[in-house]
Amino acid sequence: YVAAVYEHESILSPNPTALVDRQSALELMGRNLDIYEEQVVAAARQGAQIIVFPEDGIHGFNFTRSSIYPYLDFVLHSHSVKWNPCREPYLFNDTEVLQRLSCMALKNKIFLVANLGTKQPCEHTDPHCPSDGRYQFNTNVAFNDDGMLVATYRKHNLYFEYAFDTPPEPDYKLFDTPFAGKFGMFTCFDILFFEPAVNLIRQYNLKQVVYPTAWMNQLPLLSAVEFQQAFATAFNINILAANIHHPTLGMTGSGIYTPVKSYIYHNMEGSGGKLIVAEIPVITTDYKTNLEKTLGRVSEKGNEQLPPLFYAEMMYDNFTFVPVWGEKGEVQVCANTLCCYLNYRRALLTNELYALGVFDGLHTVHGTYYVQACALVKCGGLSFSTCGQEVTDATALIDFQLWGNMSTPYIFPLLLTSGITLDFADHVGWKNNHYFMSKNRTSAGLLTASLYGRWYEKD
Repeated sequence: YVAAVYEHESILSPNPTALVDRQSALELMGRNLDIYEEQVVAAARQGAQIIVFPEDGIHGFNFTRSSIYPYLDFVLHSHSVKWNPCREPYLFNDTEVLQRLSCMALKNKIFLVANLGTKQPCEHTDPHCPSDGRYQFNTNVAFNDDGMLVATYRKHNLYFEYAFDTPPEPDYKLFDTPFAGKFGMFTCFDILFFEPAVNLIRQYNLKQVVYPTAWMNQLPLLSAVEFQQAFATAFNINILAANIHHPTLGMTGSGIYTPVKSYIYHNMEGSGGKLIVAEIPVITTDYKTNLEKTLGRVSEKGNEQLPPLFYAEMMYDNFTFVPVWGEKGEVQVCANTLCCYLNYRRALLTNELYALGVFDGLHTVHGTYYVQACALVKCGGLSFSTCGQEVTDATALIDFQLWGNMSTPYIFPLLLTSGITLDFADHVGWKNNHYFMSKNRTSAGLLTASLYGRWYEKD
């Protein structure tokens, strides 16, 4: 099927904490919706059957609970009401944004997914009801090609979003399409947690996901395109991921991902939005490789001199590292219960320091979640203290096998190359209670090859 995602440079409110009236709010959002409309037309012309827009793209961010209120549409989160906002605009008040999105879908005969702020009054008898008598949600909406509202999803894992409430229960939201079957949806920070993202995919055996996001890139392990691809690979699904474009805030990185191919956009220089359109297969089979054949035996260690261990901070976590020196070799490094192993060979010795790092613990900055990671990274310079820094360019081409005795089944294989481009491992999977990733000769200089494990039970 043909899918489209749009990385949108939002027109932002100059002062998001100021209180404005609904009319002014609609005016600002209208300017963003005008751009959406152009992109829907362009995508439909290229044959797209579905288009996904980013999180916060219509209203922006950095609001307070009261200042965002005029920007909120009313949405009934109910399965029982069938509603087409374009055809039935008078059914509910304060639904101007929904009406415009619905009409775009209808006019262009395309499935459309967008993110907006929504409100829902609640009774004080409801124990979860906020003191101001209303819920405010960060919401994804999906319309079918007739403009019908077919699904609404309320973001569960909020990322410092003081204007919004967490829904009382996680939403598991799907919608059906004639061209690719069922799509699931969740938003941004949700991708790092079991609820509802992983649970949704597992319970409904999903093969397609739409993913609006407003992601701030963090190298070496959490660049948007890097993690989006790893997620598609780990769960053997297609992901349509739309990010917003604000490079000054580190926000870029969108794509259409299959388990074996990615169509991405990552641009920290230019301004303006970007439409990606790609034809991708509907996934029906599981991509699994036979690891026994490909890996062969791992040789036993002799008593040669072991390289030194050192510690450095990476992604705000204290990693234990060992340097990856010379043209070829084998190294290992352990922390807590996790041991990471690397076999490597460099095509050419370059003047670049690489290191193999391990972290097995609770990550506590900008969110709390348990990580088990084995990471081969290019360091920022030639001294050990530069390992773990954000690096965007590399020249070393490295053949490697990387594996670890991970305690969780949820492993995201990250493979990032020079200029924030992506590559695919030749093989990934389990063997003898170890998770493996192997690659012969990356397509560009290696920045990061990592097994990023999420041990959800220990969050």
